[in-house]
This record gives sequence, structure tokens and C-alpha cells, in this order.
Amino acid sequence: MVWQTIGQSKIVDLFRNALKQGSLSHAYLLVGPPQVGKMTLALDLARALNCQAGPELRPCRQCLSCQKISTGKHADVQVVALNSNPANGEAKERTEIGIEQIKEILHSASFPPFEGEYRVYIINEAEHLSSEAANCLLKTLEEPVGKVVFVLTTANVRLLPSTLISRCQRLNLLRMKNDEIESALVGRWNVEPGKAGLLACLSCGCLGWAVEAADNPGLLQGRSEVLEKMKVIIGGDYSQRFAAAYQLAVQFGKKRETVYEALDTWAGWWRDLLLVKTGCNGAVVNTDYLPDLAKMAGDFTLFQIKEALRNILEAGKQLRMNANSRLVLEVLMLKLPRAGTKGEKEVVTSN
Repeated sequence: MVWQTIGQSKIVDLFRNALKQGSLSHAYLLVGPPQVGKMTLALDLARALNCQAGPELRPCRQCLSCQKISTGKHADVQVVALNSNPANGEAKERTEIGIEQIKEILHSASFPPFEGEYRVYIINEAEHLSSEAANCLLKTLEEPVGKVVFVLTTANVRLLPSTLISRCQRLNLLRMKNDEIESALVGRWNVEPGKAGLLACLSCGCLGWAVEAADNPGLLQGRSEVLEKMKVIIGGDYSQRFAAAYQLAVQFGKKRETVYEALDTWAGWWRDLLLVKTGCNGAVVNTDYLPDLAKMAGDFTLFQIKEALRNILEAGKQLRMNANSRLVLEVLMLKLPRAGTKGEKEVVTSN
């Protein structure tokens, strides 16, 4: 067996045993943070179910079936996501997985497998299912048919209906340790050790992000730009801050994930400031910015740093709850401390 999944040995063993014993569930719910390996694991299971090699070798990743699944060309394995199979002329990014997408796969699920042993439907980021789509899917999960397996993935299980969760076997994917990620990057992807160590720290336990960053220098460059923008905001006056809030709100209207990622990056920075301020440098994530962190930690009080982190996290939470993006971001800009105002209580609002 050649499973692509790394760092989730307990779940891989569960699938292996289920395959040997013929005790597969008709639906699985893979829960874990973004890029922790949920899609990799789902595709591994799809390959294992349809592999043409002997039972002890599945998934071989070499046979025609495994190769087709890896390239997204297998007739019996389908991935459903926010913007999969867009309608003709549809240019705007979808905000939910609609009922028509679910109806399409449920129709095909009523037929026997076309070229493999199982039909496998992977619903990526299932938290984006519309209520109508979730209810439509629920009916099929209540009455599973034939050789069909559904695999739902989510980074936020709280957004899924409890009725849908109860019809699936839930499996929680855990974040990997930094040394495990570093070892995997060096051994499997031939990443230079120094860079592998940095990416392991920045990945926050999610191997997928580290692999993508190793292959795409633009990710680290983008991170640097986000951090530099934050530094400008911290040192800027209120007019500059409101201008930044407006720009982020416009960006949020076009592609909200980029703003979520920016706020997550900011939160990571202020968390690191908190660690440096309290002498816990060994737990810092942004290790390549240690000198900058040490300097900035001296510019703010511990209270200011804690409040900045809390306010950034709260802004992200409100945005995810569909609050007015411009208002949320403007309030955040007012609450962030300003460089050179150490000890000025009125700079930070704790409410």
C-alpha cells in the first residue's frame, strides 16, 4: 500500500482495517484545519477503493485507476466544491455549494460504478453547503445505496447541521509536529533543511501549506507583504488606518479568504509578540522575523499586545458571521495600538 497521507497514521490504519474486513462506512466526515491533509486522505481512500492491484497492495498509485483518480479523470470519483463545474457564463465566485450541484451527484449515485468498484463523492469544505443542499444530501445519507461512499471535509464542523454530522463517521485530523513536517519536507520533497524548518514553523501543523509554500515562493512573499502592510498601519495615523480598512473591505467583497488569511497572519504576529514579550522565544512561529519582533515587543506594553491579538481574532470571528465588513475593519483599526504610544491607555479599547 502506498498512502500519500502523512501524519494521520491512526486514520489510515482505520481505513486499512475497514478495507480488509469489508466494514466501510457509507459516509465519512473528515474534520481538521485547512491544508492539514483532508483532501489527500479522501483521494487516498478513493484510490484504495478502486485500485486494480491486489487487496494487500491497495492503493498502489501505479495502476490506471489510481492514476486517473490522481489526475481527476476517473468516472466514478467526483469532487464537489464551491466552484467546481461552474455554470456557463458564471464568472462570480460562489459563496455556497448549491442544491443543483448536489442533485447532479445524487443522480449519478443511483447508477452502478462505471469503471471502478465504488462511486466516491468528495464534498470539499462541506460547511459551505446551502441548507437546501444539505437537506437534499441528508436523504441519501439516511438511505445509502450500493457501492457508494461519500467523504465530506470541513475546517469548521460547527457550521454543519447536526443531522448531517450524525449520518457520517467523523474522523478528526490532527496537526503534525514541526519536526515531522520538517522531516517530510526534506525527505519527500527535497526542501533545503533551513527552509524546511521555517516552513514547518509557519505551517502551524498543516503539512499541505508547507508543501505548497515550498513549491510556490509567492506564498512567503505574500506573507511578507501582509506583515509590512500591518507595520505601516501600526505606525500610521487614523486617516491611513481608515484607508486601509476600506481597501480590505473592498478586497473582502471580491475574495474574502484573502482577508481571513491576512487577519490570521496578523494574529500570528501579535501572538509571537506576546511570546517574545514574556521571554518564550522558542515557541515563536515567525522565526525569520525575530529581530523585528524583539524591537516591536519593546514598543508596546503586555496589555496592548494582548488586546491587539484579542481584537484581531474578534474581527475575524465577526467577519465569518457575516457582519458588515467595512465597519468591523474600521473598528479594528481604531483598536490596534499605535507605534510610539507605549503606556497610553486611551490608545487601546478593551470593550
